[in-house]
Amino acid sequence: MANKDYSIRQILEVGACTNCQICAQVCPAVAAALDGELSAVSRVDNLKTVLKSRSRLLRKIFRSKEFSEDQWRHFSDTVFRCTLCGNCQEVCPVGIHLKDLWVSLRQDLVHSSYHPKKLKMIRDNLEEEHNVFGEDNEERTEWVEDMRDPPDDEYIREQAEVVYFTGCVSSYFPVAQKIPMALVEIMDASDVDFTLLGEDEWCCGFPLLGAGMQENIQAYIEHNLEAIREKGAREVVFACPSCYQMWREYYPAEFKISHASQYLTRLIRENRVPLKELELSVTYHDPCDLGRAARVFDEPREVICSISGVKFVELPRSRENCQCCGGGGNLEMIDAKLAAEIAKQKIDEVLQTGVQAVVTSCQQCVRTMLTYVRRNKIELEVLDIVQLVHRALKKREK
Repeated sequence: MANKDYSIRQILEVGACTNCQICAQVCPAVAAALDGELSAVSRVDNLKTVLKSRSRLLRKIFRSKEFSEDQWRHFSDTVFRCTLCGNCQEVCPVGIHLKDLWVSLRQDLVHSSYHPKKLKMIRDNLEEEHNVFGEDNEERTEWVEDMRDPPDDEYIREQAEVVYFTGCVSSYFPVAQKIPMALVEIMDASDVDFTLLGEDEWCCGFPLLGAGMQENIQAYIEHNLEAIREKGAREVVFACPSCYQMWREYYPAEFKISHASQYLTRLIRENRVPLKELELSVTYHDPCDLGRAARVFDEPREVICSISGVKFVELPRSRENCQCCGGGGNLEMIDAKLAAEIAKQKIDEVLQTGVQAVVTSCQQCVRTMLTYVRRNKIELEVLDIVQLVHRALKKREK
């Protein structure tokens, strides 16, 4: 085992940690589990020991011992019980790029064979069916058939200016399928020249990052780029923040890319979306990959406030300080109970505002929060911003 999974910058950053413990104070996993070992400062401290133990010289200087099998397994357990929300990075006074460090650390654990074995399911599903659930990829747009009046072409056109990249969760998870249904109807009502990719859409590759399998993403990048080239499109729209963030960071800048909240903002500014009044009080939950990661804060709020009759209430912790819903980092696969406890923290905060609905811009956030709300019979609506706009959409007269 070696330290090849880390850049020189990352190795230097690990040594720069001052043990201030500010990161532990904002970590949703620490707060939910009441376990300080899940904090960034604890993880960095253990990583320091690992890095030193792999160098003979440093091992002699610092008298470091190599981790035992039990220590490796315990360390791995703490590393993967994390949502990769990035709040630790947001507050780090030293400026350590902690989220990138966690991705490299997970890759190290995969190479060292100390990762949760169930994560291999992600890689296997993607290799076999090109989606994270291992479902038949030919059924990726089967949700269109459940719409009231879908077009004959089922939104799959040979050429279009815009491609709506649906993502795995919205394509296959029943609760999340309402989001693409809503978005295509909004785009239709706004006279957008768009298409879906259908079975030619493959997973963006983001789940592989969280699983520590970054080296496997290139095939998905190349395939998706080629599929969009064949459509002659100039822009790709994502309702999924993780897909959007993946394209921002790992795909070449060949096409204009927009998250749905950004795209809707443009359409509304251009008066292309016919909206009616909607009486509803809402708050907004900033998804981690869209907010802290991509710094998209203003557009979703502009969309919400553009709907007449909607009363907007800001959460106590919002924008870059917004607390994770528990749905990221493959945490549900590793520790479903912890993910649910983090969701509880989120919903408790939302309920303090007294609103009728919590709006977000992420199908995973919708799924996580809605699951908790339904299981606990809480009177609160959970909506994606696309669903909110769809509810206010004026229906065309036939």
